[in-house]
Amino acid sequence: MQISIDSHSGFCFGVTRAINAAEQELRHGALFCLGDIVHNGQEVARLEALGLQTIDNDDLRSLPPHSRVLLRAHGEPPSTYWIARQRGIEIIDATCPVVKTLQDSIRACYEAHKNDEPLPPQIVIYGKPGHAEVIGLQGQTNNTALVLESPDQIDRLDFTRPIYLFSQTTKSVEGFNALVEAIKAQCTMHNAQLAPFEYHDTICRNVANRVAHLRAFAQSNDIVLFVGGAKSSNAKVLYEKCVEANPDTIFISSPDDIDKEILARCQAVGRVGICGATSTPQWLMERISERLSAS
Repeated sequence: MQISIDSHSGFCFGVTRAINAAEQELRHGALFCLGDIVHNGQEVARLEALGLQTIDNDDLRSLPPHSRVLLRAHGEPPSTYWIARQRGIEIIDATCPVVKTLQDSIRACYEAHKNDEPLPPQIVIYGKPGHAEVIGLQGQTNNTALVLESPDQIDRLDFTRPIYLFSQTTKSVEGFNALVEAIKAQCTMHNAQLAPFEYHDTICRNVANRVAHLRAFAQSNDIVLFVGGAKSSNAKVLYEKCVEANPDTIFISSPDDIDKEILARCQAVGRVGICGATSTPQWLMERISERLSAS
């Protein structure tokens, strides 16, 4: 059994930056994180063992003054910063720079056009409703932005009003382009002179470019173990891409998931590949490899 770990898998820049910030700040005392710092239970548990305390928005409102709270890479809406200021809470802002730039762009668009006449524009976000990043993006528009997951939902748009489209940074380029083409087609059908349509491809290429590498890696192995957290949207998307390239792909979250059946399938082939999401730590993929090698 030849085992290889995909060199392009693992934490993206934004997650690495947030993890490093947490480890550094924990050296100086108690630290809270608003939401799971990364959508990977194994990594969250590792950091909590070092002293990181995960809280939710209700907890934030009850923290004592001078508490230190880390904001993860996903970003937060303006309301979170307002609550922190009101309570005298120190914010350690680990928002991914790519996400921060997108937040600024959406807020600028909203401020520039919110009073347009005769009708205000529609700011649209291609993303997953309820996702932490999307909540932060909606907050830049006073929660007026529409969130669409697919072209099937464009009937929610009013094509007599201007449309400004942005994307959650971790969504697929193919999905974004499909949504753009669907909106363009409807604009033509409704007469494009009625309202302008502007779209901004704000997808992080550091994440998007992994798909091609992942497909090639999956195809080069007989069986693939995809390592990801159950809560990770990125893991679900990349796992599906892996399956498309190699149907013999198995989703696991920890070494404990490797049961007798999975082990037998791996031992029956020559090449076993291990890969993961942008929220999957390198050390966890290495543990998976060690578990296979020891069997």
